[in-house]
Amino acid sequence: MASDDRFSMTTEKYLARHHVLVYMEDAVAQLLEHREENSKINPIKFLCEYFNSVRDGNHTMFREYSYIHATPHNRASFVRLFWKCYRQIGKKGDLLSIQEYHSLLSLLCSDFPFEPVQKTAKIILLDDALDCLISFSDFIYAFQVQFYFEEFIEKSHEMYQSLHQTQRSPRDPVVVPSGSDDTKVHQNSHHPGDGVDATQYFRAIYPLCDRSNFSTPPVNVLKEILFNVPRVSFYGFLMSIAKSERINEHIGRLPSKAELLEGADADLTVPTVRLSNSTNTNTKSKAHPISATNPTEAPQNVYPTQRPPSANQRKTPPSRSGAVNNSFKVRRGAVKKDSTDESSSDDTEESSDTN
Repeated sequence: MASDDRFSMTTEKYLARHHVLVYMEDAVAQLLEHREENSKINPIKFLCEYFNSVRDGNHTMFREYSYIHATPHNRASFVRLFWKCYRQIGKKGDLLSIQEYHSLLSLLCSDFPFEPVQKTAKIILLDDALDCLISFSDFIYAFQVQFYFEEFIEKSHEMYQSLHQTQRSPRDPVVVPSGSDDTKVHQNSHHPGDGVDATQYFRAIYPLCDRSNFSTPPVNVLKEILFNVPRVSFYGFLMSIAKSERINEHIGRLPSKAELLEGADADLTVPTVRLSNSTNTNTKSKAHPISATNPTEAPQNVYPTQRPPSANQRKTPPSRSGAVNNSFKVRRGAVKKDSTDESSSDDTEESSDTN
């Protein structure tokens, strides 16, 4: 957004555009929940850490779906989080089913619905081939488009259906009676599967781009996609958006396809927020670094409820699917200092009793 546009906006429109109230309400709610556990918590420091995590895009880890889905920034940050955690799958060349991709998403968001994953698969595959395996690079870019532009896709699909019904009528077969027993069938050379006129479709979806209540692709990119083909199908249109580097730069969270699998995996830091209502309220929440290649370890490190096992007692947790089993390396988080002190004191008491 240009600076002059920002300063010309009213206060209410600015707050709505940037979803400021969503973050303020969530920050206060998180602070109140943490103060119930620890009355000595510093509100200023807590709020500072909260908004730093929002700025850095680390605030969606282990949060509920309603929060992740609430703002475009949250959606884009969650897509980047998914890429950071699971790009080892792409490096190894593993192909996964949509059920396995949904399981991986559920490790980061326990109530993540299956429907967005299914719609993502429809962008890549045909409706009758949803049981096929998908590469990580194909899935991540299609998922980004489906999740980030969800409202725009729903509206544009409605307009596509309406335009398709209008243009299909002249192409329906017309039976012409004749004096012979043979029946002649005349129909247009274009079939319903050919899609709709691309230029007319652009004119239909163009008014959606002026709305500010949901995210839309840039108009010039849509024009570039639709003006270069005579006709377009709906999922062909979505695939073109998913493959567009300019769309990816517009969202600004994933690298280009050529650099998607490059670089070393970075450690992620769990934000100082409650994971769920079922979390033990007698424990204090602390942020611990976790391995980007094994996020399944994170909940144990964030809210430990018992003494950590010794080194010879630790076991690698079983993988949820065979295809992912070799994609992750186990890496334990830091042990809380209080637990270490407790372990030392217990060893001392055991030693004295033996003597």
